[in-house]
Amino acid sequence: MNAHLQPTGSAYFLTKETQEIERHTLSVLVDNEPGILARVVGLFSARGYNIESLTVSETEHGRRLSRITVVVIATPKTLTQIKLQLERLVPVHKVHDLTAEGASLERELALIKVAGSGDRRAETLRLADAFRAQIVDASVESFVFEVTGKPAKIDSFIALMQPLGLVEVVRTGLAAISRGPQSM
Repeated sequence: MNAHLQPTGSAYFLTKETQEIERHTLSVLVDNEPGILARVVGLFSARGYNIESLTVSETEHGRRLSRITVVVIATPKTLTQIKLQLERLVPVHKVHDLTAEGASLERELALIKVAGSGDRRAETLRLADAFRAQIVDASVESFVFEVTGKPAKIDSFIALMQPLGLVEVVRTGLAAISRGPQSM
């Protein structure tokens, strides 16, 4: 008997469902029209689904199409429901689970303000260089860095800046695309 199957007292077996929470990145191609973002967010809100990250931008101007990138943390069962409900929305053309499909690229941009002087200032610059953070604003009392990369890289940079005088953080949310020659 397979380890994932358990007897139920009858001749039929049910597959044991995993309830582990997983992080998935969904890419949703939609018509660029007023109210579509509200409808997508409303779908999540009405069902109590949490959105970890959300980015939206027109990607095909001639066809008036936008791509919504949504990062959700959910059980596999809930994730299936989310995808099915997104596909039912009228202005939605395609829904891709980039995490499940494998090979994809994910990046995020953050602007990080750090205040400090003296030795702290020198340490801040040294760490920023190690993370390839770009200085986009500098004054005698503070820096604003631009950091681009995977969310874990940005999280690490923020954690290191905390004791050095972290003032403020602004993040764009995740942008993701599948690898290879095919389009969405």
